[in-house]
Amino acid sequence: MSSSRRGKPTLDDVAKAVGVSRATVSNAYNRPDQLSAELREEVLRQAKQLGYTGPNPSARSLATNRTGVVAFMLDAGLSVAFSDPALSITLDALAAEVDSAGHSLLLLPGGQDGGPRADRVLAAQADIAVAYALADGASAIQAVKDRGLPLVVIDQPVTPDSALVRLDDRGGAAAAARHLLELGHRRFGILSAQCLPVSRCGPLSAAEAANSRFHGNRERLAGYLDTLADAGIAADQVSIWETADFSREHAMASARGLLEENNLTAILCMSDELAMATLSVAKQLGLTVPADLSVVGFDDTAGARWADPPLTTIRQDLVGKGRLAGELTLSLLAGHPIPAPAILDVELIVRQSTARAAV
Repeated sequence: MSSSRRGKPTLDDVAKAVGVSRATVSNAYNRPDQLSAELREEVLRQAKQLGYTGPNPSARSLATNRTGVVAFMLDAGLSVAFSDPALSITLDALAAEVDSAGHSLLLLPGGQDGGPRADRVLAAQADIAVAYALADGASAIQAVKDRGLPLVVIDQPVTPDSALVRLDDRGGAAAAARHLLELGHRRFGILSAQCLPVSRCGPLSAAEAANSRFHGNRERLAGYLDTLADAGIAADQVSIWETADFSREHAMASARGLLEENNLTAILCMSDELAMATLSVAKQLGLTVPADLSVVGFDDTAGARWADPPLTTIRQDLVGKGRLAGELTLSLLAGHPIPAPAILDVELIVRQSTARAAV
């Protein structure tokens, strides 16, 4: 009886047609390096002719106890999260790394507690979780631990028993503040994001800002304020505003409040998106950058080079960070021990959005 008469063709049908074992056909799909190019081409040709589309993923998962899926956990909803190009670049590099080993990504968007809902994590068909910039105490992290899944953290939160890759956030922020101090600036503002709860967005005291549930925000704030304090500028002399997320739409509202309510000559922004929103608002208010106002971002995304004016910023290796996170993911999946945290260097990139303070 032909395969067409008894239903969908099977791996056995392909093996019989080619005259090879079931394992050889399986390798053509799952381990192509085990076959010659000619043999694999013949297996796939016969499979296509028979209408065989490949091994059943569900059956393979049952046999191997692996799904081949990496759960990628975000701090916010997809539209908000992907408004930050730093995420897109990092995620693309990570995806390329795990895809080369045959793994797929499952995106788990975040919610009001700075990460995906715990029930979504508990139900996800995945072999490992990667956390991207989640808030401290996000319920998703405990859900990963409850399931016993390996965990890779990009940026935050800092949590035990996980592989971690993050930046020297404090050092980068300190470099940005020193640059502006060397240009003679004394009246500073800071624009941050990711306020939780959202109701607290707006102007903050230094103490309130230091209580951010996001580790990177706390580190960057400390880098800014400690450097300014060393120059004799106390924290209560610095205007700090926080916006709901990294989208330019929300950032522009906070940037406007920061500029309208304070007589500032320099603004330190915790991302390039926040900085570019500040450039737009400054233009709307009739301020010239950098003659009236100097602005520094953080990340050095592609848009920073094409901003008007081009943005002075702190460069991080976004591709390298994503690639390293992917390597850590594959390493943990292979059963290797958790390595020491990887702290990546950053670099000040000076462009035309900063200049000497007017006398």
